[in-house]
Amino acid sequence: MQTDPRLKALSDFLKIQRSKLHPTTVGLPAGSRRRTPGLRREEVAQLAGVSTTWYTWLEQGRDIKVSASVLDAISGALRLNGDERKYLFDLALENGFHPELADEKEAIISPSLHKILEELKFCPTLISDRHCHIVGWNPAASHVFLNFQQIPERDRNLISLLFSKKELRSLAVNWAHFVKGFLSIFRAYYGQYVADPWYSDFIEYMSANYPDFTELWNQSEVSAAPEVMIEFRHAKAGKMLFNLSSLQVQGEADLRLSIYTPAPQTATEMKLRKLLEGHEE
Repeated sequence: MQTDPRLKALSDFLKIQRSKLHPTTVGLPAGSRRRTPGLRREEVAQLAGVSTTWYTWLEQGRDIKVSASVLDAISGALRLNGDERKYLFDLALENGFHPELADEKEAIISPSLHKILEELKFCPTLISDRHCHIVGWNPAASHVFLNFQQIPERDRNLISLLFSKKELRSLAVNWAHFVKGFLSIFRAYYGQYVADPWYSDFIEYMSANYPDFTELWNQSEVSAAPEVMIEFRHAKAGKMLFNLSSLQVQGEADLRLSIYTPAPQTATEMKLRKLLEGHEE
């Protein structure tokens, strides 16, 4: 109904979250005449204590006034977690509507961040900005993922590389799980900076060129800092297990560290050491 990217994102998010809930999980009868999965709009409205008409307008992306208390009620009705709730609030209350943030600013890696990259010698680490553009990495990341130095700077977007580079598609044993973690971070950024037209343009480009992006993006997962274990099948080192920790860097640049620590009680660190020493197994 709306072309405003904020309202469209809000509409899409509410529809997806509603479709994920089965009536019985929220104490409602399942019924026998459900044409689509999940709750009906009137059921979400009932659970949130708002009128069906008002909730319908909200889900349709109409530009209506909302309050924090009502959004809290809708968050509860849809069983949203903390990151999903923040995403809803960012969109519905225009918390992410900051046109001045659309201005592109060069990310500057501080000396302290350079030092962190050096110290994390056996932990592949990436530094990315709010567009998920890779602005820093250590040698371990180049050995495990890609030689980022050989990729033109304008093409070093982590999300697009995950879909376009066959090396990354074959690296993760569960590629979809690997990608969904970064898409959930990307969506959290989108909620914060929805006024930045770069996001709409990028999502449109990815949807037009990578059908599997659309499928995964439409699952609407949100996480500011997912912590997951990833299994890689490296072309040279074989099986490697890493725990991913995503850390936000405080400051105007809004940078993020994605740190892959070798899983304990595995041979991952030993294999990584050999890669860095220039040996092959």
